[in-house]
Amino acid sequence: MKAFDFLGRYQPFALAALRIMTALQFIEHGSQKLFDFPASAHAGELNGLTLTAGILEFAGGILVALGLFTRPVALLLSGEMAIAYFTAHMPHDFFPINNGGDAAISFCFIFLYLAFAGPGAFALDNRRG
Repeated sequence: MKAFDFLGRYQPFALAALRIMTALQFIEHGSQKLFDFPASAHAGELNGLTLTAGILEFAGGILVALGLFTRPVALLLSGEMAIAYFTAHMPHDFFPINNGGDAAISFCFIFLYLAFAGPGAFALDNRRG
C-alpha cells in the first residue's frame, strides 16, 4: 500500500464536498442576479440573457447541491459558464485575472468534472432507481 492510497476510500465524500460547496457558491451568483442578494454595486436590470443566467445559476445550483439530476444539470451549467466566459469576460482582456473570468473558468471545469464523475455521497441521485 502506497503512502496515500488510504485516501481513496474517502473519494465519494470529497466529491460530495466539492459538489455541495461549488453549488452553494453558484446559488449565490444566481440569487445576486435575480434578487440582488447579496446586494451588489453591479446590480442592473434583468435582460433576457441575465435572467436566463440567473435562473440557471439559482435553480441549477440548488439541484446540484441536492445531488438531483447532477450529471445533466452539471453539463448544462458547464456550458453556461463557457458561454459566460467567452461572451462576458474574454472580450475585456485575454487574461482571466484581468477580465474577472477566473470564477467562470473554475465553475466550467468543476461542473464538467461533476458531469463525468457523478454526485458522490449524500446525493438524491443515489436514492433514485
